[in-house]
Amino acid sequence: MIDQAKVRVLLLESIHPDAVSRLEAEGYQVESLRNALDEVELIERIPGVHLLGIRSKTQVTAKVLEAADSLVAIGAFCIGTDQIDLGTASKAGVAVFNAPFSNTRSVVELALAEIIAMTRRLTEKNNLMHEGVWDKAAVGSHEVRGRNLGIIGYGNIGTQLSVLAENLGMHVFFYDTADKLALGNAQRCASLDELLELSDVVTMHVDGRPGNAGFFGAEQFAKMKQGAIFLNLSRGIVVDHGDLRDALTSGRLSGAAVDVFPTEPKGRGDEFVSELRGLPNVILTPHIGGSTEEAQADIGDFVANKLNHFVQEGNTTLSVNLPSVALPAQSGTSRIVHVHVNMPGVLAQVNSILAEHHVNVEGQLLSTRGEYGYLITDIGGAFSADVLDKLRGMSQTVRLRVLS
Repeated sequence: MIDQAKVRVLLLESIHPDAVSRLEAEGYQVESLRNALDEVELIERIPGVHLLGIRSKTQVTAKVLEAADSLVAIGAFCIGTDQIDLGTASKAGVAVFNAPFSNTRSVVELALAEIIAMTRRLTEKNNLMHEGVWDKAAVGSHEVRGRNLGIIGYGNIGTQLSVLAENLGMHVFFYDTADKLALGNAQRCASLDELLELSDVVTMHVDGRPGNAGFFGAEQFAKMKQGAIFLNLSRGIVVDHGDLRDALTSGRLSGAAVDVFPTEPKGRGDEFVSELRGLPNVILTPHIGGSTEEAQADIGDFVANKLNHFVQEGNTTLSVNLPSVALPAQSGTSRIVHVHVNMPGVLAQVNSILAEHHVNVEGQLLSTRGEYGYLITDIGGAFSADVLDKLRGMSQTVRLRVLS
């Protein structure tokens, strides 16, 4: 059982103060750092930490998780979780939570703003004005109305972008490897090549799984319309930036907006190095797609609440890696949380141990997902340490927690 006053929380990458306040209000010891930590630094810091909060830069590797002797949960204060070794976390019974919806609007608004800015060539006009050049001409500037938008990845962000872009008068096409329901008048493309051939603007909204590394390069840029615009607000590893530069300098593309990069500085003020710097009609932003005050406050509150409910109640609703279980807490009971390998007969074995020791079960809920099962059992009255020893001794047991 973890004493709340002794729960140690480590938050990295300038997580919103609302999350800090929410966790401190529960009596937890919270340390919040401005920057990300690399693997070596995190391995040094992680011992004794019960809750870890990160954003997209920090990599929680198998080595980090092996060094985490007290960790019970990880909060990804962002959408993606590909920076976390989910398989190793599951094997250790460490729950992972993220914020799959809180910053979608912020990313979508940035994408729309950049599409309009590049279609109107606002970046070039702005630069010329600052250089004292008055270039009042319509050449190369267009309305977005009537133009074709191609969305690669039709998830939470892609679908919301689809709806708002259609409201601006754009014709929306999308491509996704999974079956997705088209919203509004959006049309699904049978292949990526079909989308590239149709689209005046192509925008990437895929995840950062290893299989997507180098997904978009010279071959794909060559299949895009002459003078098309390209956006990537997903993950830096999915696009070859050397090939993107070639497509821009050759005139194949008329503009690009990039918010994510294969290698990013660790913190604010660090030097940013990229082959895309200095190109006209290219908007470069420092991974700020979801970085609005509204989104970060929502994310901070959402993920902090998930972490707190997991510590105090064992609830795993919307966990990325463990089965989803939520059992209302009952006063006067003790709660045992049992993470185990998903095999037939585990529940019967648990209940047999409880029955042998005359333990009264007040409530119980089991859920399974893939390799793992997650069982919450509320117990009325006292129970001996021998009960816990026998539960821990089960061959299927991954982790056992006792909550009061």
